[in-house]
Amino acid sequence: MTIQSVFVHESAYVDEGVTIGEGTKIWHFAHVLPRTTIGKNCILGQNVMVGPDVEIGDGCKVQNNVALYRGIVLEDNVFCGPSCVFTNVLTPRAHIERKDEFAPTLVKTGATIGANATIICGNTLGAYCMIAAGAVVTKDVSDYALMAGVLARRIGWVSQSGEVLGPDLVCPRTGEVYKEVDGQLFPVTED
Repeated sequence: MTIQSVFVHESAYVDEGVTIGEGTKIWHFAHVLPRTTIGKNCILGQNVMVGPDVEIGDGCKVQNNVALYRGIVLEDNVFCGPSCVFTNVLTPRAHIERKDEFAPTLVKTGATIGANATIICGNTLGAYCMIAAGAVVTKDVSDYALMAGVLARRIGWVSQSGEVLGPDLVCPRTGEVYKEVDGQLFPVTED
C-alpha cells in the first residue's frame, strides 16, 4: 500500500495493493479494495466503496453512499453526488454470476453527477458535463452537456465553471465563450 500524507478515518478500511495520492481524505465506513488508484487531494465521503480495479484522478469528490465498481474510471476533478449509482452489468440476475461482464464506465475531467443519479455501465460521461439529480443516464454524454430526466436527455449546456449557458453560449460567471458545432460544444480559444 502506498499512502503519503493522507487521512483515513479509523472506521475506514483500505486493503493492500491500493495507491492513494497526497492530500486525500477517506471518511467514516469507507472501503477501498485492492488494485485501486486514488489521486491527490480527493475526498471519499462516508460509506463509499471503491474497487477493486478502479481509477480515480486528482481532485475528485465522491460523496456519501457511492459505490465505484471494477472498470470505473474517474478522470480529474469529477464530482459524484450523494447516493449516485453506477451499475456494473446490464442484465443482472441474483442466481447468475456475471462479474466477468462488468462494463467499463469512463467519467471525463470535470464532470458532475448529481445526487441519486444512475449511470448505466458501459457509457462515457463527457468532460465538464452535468448530470442532474435523479437522472438516469443510458447512453454516452457529450462534453459540457446538461442532462436531466428519466431517461436522461440533454436540456442545455454548461460551462467549465458549471454555469448553465444561455443562447449566447457565454458563461455568466467567467465570460468564457463557447460554440456549438454539429451538436457538440467547444470553448472558443483565441488564436
